[in-house]
Amino acid sequence: MLIGGLQKLTLLDFPGHVACTIFTHGCNFRCPFCHNSLLVNKKPEELMEAQEVLDFLKGRTSILDGVAITGGEPLLHKDIGDFISKIKDMGYQVKLDTNGSYFESLENLVKAGLVDYVAMDVKNSEARYGETAGNHFIYPEVEKSIDLLLEGRVPYEFRTTAVKELHTVEDFSQIGQRIQGADKYFIQCFKDSGNILKPGLSAPTKEQLNQFLKAAREYVPNTELRGV
Repeated sequence: MLIGGLQKLTLLDFPGHVACTIFTHGCNFRCPFCHNSLLVNKKPEELMEAQEVLDFLKGRTSILDGVAITGGEPLLHKDIGDFISKIKDMGYQVKLDTNGSYFESLENLVKAGLVDYVAMDVKNSEARYGETAGNHFIYPEVEKSIDLLLEGRVPYEFRTTAVKELHTVEDFSQIGQRIQGADKYFIQCFKDSGNILKPGLSAPTKEQLNQFLKAAREYVPNTELRGV
């Protein structure tokens, strides 16, 4: 495991839990709006050892009850299952954030009962997925991950970061159609963290966000705006 950072306490990243957040290093996407771009570019000497994180968790079992694992993309690490298994053995609930491009790894974690909640990004409609994710070959894997979560074997949510230059009402209509039947869908408003990969991007207006919301709700009634 390559770990780029640790937030020792959060009440937001894993709703309903007092948790910490582990940031894995590296990603197979290059989303121009990524707010965690430093996790792609960190130098090896700036990374944390997995054992250091596990030792921290061992000392927090009386304080924390959840662990959120995000990135980067956690599932690009082949030893992610072993890492999560050690966390679960301590009694923690685990939330996984993923871009859905490693379907087999996600399926294995779900089958093994190693994740208690999955938050999956749906970057855009199929036609604009490559442009938005910076990876033009991955959408079939994303679709398989969508279908896996729609089976309901693990609690989940889908989410899309809305960027003025990358999303239209029609895109959200198509996303809604693709994830129709989803339990929860969140449209998150883009915010420039100062560390994004491509400058010059901006947040949609409140009017545009409401239009996106209306388009998605035609297919996923439980769609909400987040971070507005």
